[in-house]
Amino acid sequence: MGRNDSLRSARLRVGWRTIEQAASRLTEHGQALLEDRQFTVSARTWRRWEGERPGWPAEETAIVLHDALGRWPEDLGFTTPPGWIRPEHHVEEQVNRRAFVSVTAAALVTGPTSPQHVDPALIEYFQTQLEGHYRADMLLGPHDLIGTVSAQYALIDKLVRSAKGETRRGLLRVGAAYAALVGWLYQDAGDMDGASFWRGVTQEIAMRSRDPNLVGYSLVNQAQVRADLGDGHAVIDLCEAALDNADRLVPKVRIMAMQQQAHGASLTRDRSAVDQLLDHAGRLLPQVDDDLPWGNACRRTPGYLEVQRATCYGRLGLGQEAVSLWSQVLDVVPGTARRDRGVYLARYATAAARAGEPDQALEFARQVADIAVETRSARMRRELLTLQRAMRPWQDAPVGRDLEEVLAHVNERK
Repeated sequence: MGRNDSLRSARLRVGWRTIEQAASRLTEHGQALLEDRQFTVSARTWRRWEGERPGWPAEETAIVLHDALGRWPEDLGFTTPPGWIRPEHHVEEQVNRRAFVSVTAAALVTGPTSPQHVDPALIEYFQTQLEGHYRADMLLGPHDLIGTVSAQYALIDKLVRSAKGETRRGLLRVGAAYAALVGWLYQDAGDMDGASFWRGVTQEIAMRSRDPNLVGYSLVNQAQVRADLGDGHAVIDLCEAALDNADRLVPKVRIMAMQQQAHGASLTRDRSAVDQLLDHAGRLLPQVDDDLPWGNACRRTPGYLEVQRATCYGRLGLGQEAVSLWSQVLDVVPGTARRDRGVYLARYATAAARAGEPDQALEFARQVADIAVETRSARMRRELLTLQRAMRPWQDAPVGRDLEEVLAHVNERK
């Protein structure tokens, strides 16, 4: 029979040697914390918690467990129910929702606006600003940019309503790129509702622009969200739809669709498709020569396709192969790409753990922790949770306890 080793490890770490002692100590802790003499946890209940089907504790019990053991139930091996929000995040969630509603209003302005002259030179202005936002994202992370970029999108939307002809179409194209960036910022911040909304805005504007490259780009953006949700088949469907008109697409968009489809293939455990798609994309790289201001990661990111392959191999559990690729990638990632470097290091650490190298994984995790706290990237934190699962074989060893301390530092600074 399986058991909940996460909870067992946590109680041993605080010195509760037996299940009976753990139940008694948690009861005492809860009664003192909640000032409720009726709060009790029996040895029978704790034994079930450490079993194969631990279930989920009541909210007040979850609070007591966290206060006593320093970890929430989802980090103690319990089965997280849909809709669970940690009590400490309820207020933060309300604040985030208000911020989302405020930013989203930029995309939902109703009614006509006062007509104004729209100079075509504004298209180049917004394109130049967009490149600066891409660079800032690499340095700052998502939270400090969402308001700025969405406000510029609102201005573009206002101008589109007055612009005519080619100027209007040009603003629609650059507006789609801004909406895509806002969607990406929400995705990196861990707000998948916000990401999905803005990916939808991107797709609408792309369709209105009648630009096949932007339509393909918007489908790839939707596929990115589905990849983060673990829906490999949806990723493949969206990328295949983007590639249906491949002969009308510039090489860059075809590369984007193929590399994202490779992520879908890795989620469906199809290594052969991963390699075929990335090899094909690699043959197209020398042909990228467009001047489109968006989607330039394949030109801007050193080792772009090797990053995708290493990520896919890690997802497939190919530890040694992923380690070899990550070591090459990180040699060429510039110091200015701090957020990306943190994500890559976290994936490298997971690959090292799966390759049986826990000490190396811990070394990388220490570096990632500092970047995760600085950038507040939810994507990076998610990668660290993947690392934590990969390190479970060593959770009772010194290296495992050291990793717990590193992750605790990250969680404290949320």
